[in-house]
Parts: sequence; C-alpha cells; structure tokens
Amino acid sequence: MRDHISIASAPALEDCVQVNPSGDYHDAMKAECRRFLDLIRKKLGPEPPGAMLTVKSNPHDFGSYYEVACLFDDENEEARKYAFRCEAEAPLRWSDDKRVAEVPAERRG
Repeated sequence: MRDHISIASAPALEDCVQVNPSGDYHDAMKAECRRFLDLIRKKLGPEPPGAMLTVKSNPHDFGSYYEVACLFDDENEEARKYAFRCEAEAPLRWSDDKRVAEVPAERRG
C-alpha cells in the first residue's frame, strides 16, 4: 500500500519561503522544495525501489503550500526505512550535505 511521510520545505534550522495572501510565493517555494529534495538525496542517497521523493502541494487558508514528501510502499521494508530516514535525518542546514551511511540495525541503540 502506498503511504507518504511529509518532511518539510527547507532545512529545519533555516528560514523558508512563507505562504502569504498575495500568492506571490508559489514559484519560490517550489524552487526551495526542489533544492531541499536534491539536498536530501545528496545526504541520504537516492531512493531505493518503492520510494520516491517528491514536492507535494497542500491546501492552506491563503492557497497552497509545498513541501518535500517521501512516497513509499509500506510493504517494502527498504522503501519504508528510507522514508523514515528522510524524516529523521533530513539536513538541518543548507550546508549540511555530507553523505551519511545507513547505520546497520544491530548497531542502533
């Protein structure tokens, strides 16, 4: 079954494009999301089969807002793990682009 995890529109410790009533934020917010998506791939590696990073649109009082999400097959363990890694290990800063290897299950606390 397909599921998704919402991540964010930008690294958590950075300023991000804000939704506003004038609606002039769409292009900038989409570009920011694409940049963040690319940064997540650079840090965590490409999506395995069954997972896909994407920019997702969501309704808001002032219009739509955009965020990076990881779509995944919840019956595919590798895809599910990748999605949860994206949520837990997404870059916190735009400069946080060092590749992180997955920690084997037996070494996790």
